[in-house]
Amino acid sequence: MKVTKNKNIILPNPETKNFLADSFYQESEEKLPLIIFVHGYKGYKDWGAWDLMAEKFAEAGFFFVKFNFSHNGTTVEDPANFADLEAFGNNNYSKELSDLKFVIDYFCKNEKVDSNKITLIGHSRGGGISIIKTCEDIRINGLITLASVDSLERFPKGEAFENWKNKGVYYVENGRTKQQMPHYYQFFEDFETHFHRFDVERSMEMAKAHVLIIHGTNDESVSVKNAEHLHLLNPNTELYLIENANHTFGAKEPWEENELPEDMNEVVEKCIDFITEKIVNE
Repeated sequence: MKVTKNKNIILPNPETKNFLADSFYQESEEKLPLIIFVHGYKGYKDWGAWDLMAEKFAEAGFFFVKFNFSHNGTTVEDPANFADLEAFGNNNYSKELSDLKFVIDYFCKNEKVDSNKITLIGHSRGGGISIIKTCEDIRINGLITLASVDSLERFPKGEAFENWKNKGVYYVENGRTKQQMPHYYQFFEDFETHFHRFDVERSMEMAKAHVLIIHGTNDESVSVKNAEHLHLLNPNTELYLIENANHTFGAKEPWEENELPEDMNEVVEKCIDFITEKIVNE
């Protein structure tokens, strides 16, 4: 069956600003389980092999959604480039959680979606955001983390932190685009204000959903120890390690192949099996 792709759906979140989402699904007389993919830091919905991943989930019988956070630096007009560094600098976790709630609410109303079967898949920092949202939202039945962080307290330390506080901004170079990407001090102030809400460890301990933790043993960005720690926090979770896999499971930007990288294909197949067993056939 042919996969229907709706690209660049405009979502008007009044708490943040307009952002874009994609949906992938096959036509079906029955309502489809919903999967929402949450990208990470310096990520976006059209990065690398995410489209191929989306197609594979749709072919397996899911309604798959991926989206750009409103303040990830992309724009409605230019969704695949960091065209709005001012927005990037003004991003924070409150905005990301607001956007994720808006995505869940929006697609739960879709007539093709079974709103009683919702799974979040979060990559890297998006894993941390997904863990918090799963703890907060009882509608979420399944949670899968891919190369996830075990804490959102990832800020400059020592003198670098004092410089950030005094100057109000620090910059991180994007290794691929060479852009100097700003982080305004409001990011930390938002974290400090909502410290208890943003406690990934507490959220993982309290998560009532079915949880699968996937990580590569050769992750160069987020140590595999993060995955082992998340599993220790909630022993009811399943930990699945992929030997020698890196942070993006073999994918890169741009991804010009017609097939998923081997490690990412293994990730998707494991996710499909897990969601089918724990949520679809529950």
